[in-house]
Amino acid sequence: MLSRIRLVLVLLAAVALVVLLLPFQIMGLLGVTPLARHVPVVFHRCLAWLFGVCVRVEGKAETQRPLMLISNHVSWLDIVVLSTIAPVSFVAKAEMKNWPVFGQLAQLQRTIFIKRESRRTVGHQANDIASRLKQDDVIILFPEGTTSDGHGLYPFKTPLFEAARFALVEGEMESAAVQPVALDYQRLHGMPIGRQWRQHVAWPGEIGLIESIVPIIKSGGLDVTVHFMPPILLTAESNRKVVAEQARAAIRSALAGRTLDSHT
Repeated sequence: MLSRIRLVLVLLAAVALVVLLLPFQIMGLLGVTPLARHVPVVFHRCLAWLFGVCVRVEGKAETQRPLMLISNHVSWLDIVVLSTIAPVSFVAKAEMKNWPVFGQLAQLQRTIFIKRESRRTVGHQANDIASRLKQDDVIILFPEGTTSDGHGLYPFKTPLFEAARFALVEGEMESAAVQPVALDYQRLHGMPIGRQWRQHVAWPGEIGLIESIVPIIKSGGLDVTVHFMPPILLTAESNRKVVAEQARAAIRSALAGRTLDSHT
């Protein structure tokens, strides 16, 4: 009963939060105010508090621009967690744009939507990302291409790593930063999240979004650590596959304290 009451109260508060902040974000997107980058940070910090998610940060985000953050992908909650730290935009699959409510929220955060399965449009999509990087937007890429089951790290898809390199060429800059970020969901109500509880956080493809959201809101008490690793210097001559493997190795190293399956 208490968990159901909590669910209702949190959802009502989340709706009220959207209604309160929506006008400011729309004005920011229209150029009336400089708030478009910062309103989502406030929104997600409030949302994390409502959900009972405590975010701890280890390391620091790189200050060099252009900057692309490369993160492992466990859950829809990754968006909330990473958005509490700094103004960021995400790269997401194109179909998400049409999701009710969540698609609209993603658009308000200036998400870049791509068709991952279409090789013919990869170059154009990379150019879209590069254009945003040139504007000093921090772009977050989940190169696994999908959420995992929480037990492993999938191979990284590399074509969109070209975006940061394109930004260098187009902007006549010498280098850019590609910074690996590891999301580690560690504790639930103060207890370590072992393998048997990791599915509480993970959002594998066979589980619906609402089905994943409800248990997390009901329970609360979730601790996550965001590890910022040293950035990888990217130049116009860099090999995207090498950079992708370096980023993946850094994330695996940060998560080495818990069991990871070997997905190759």
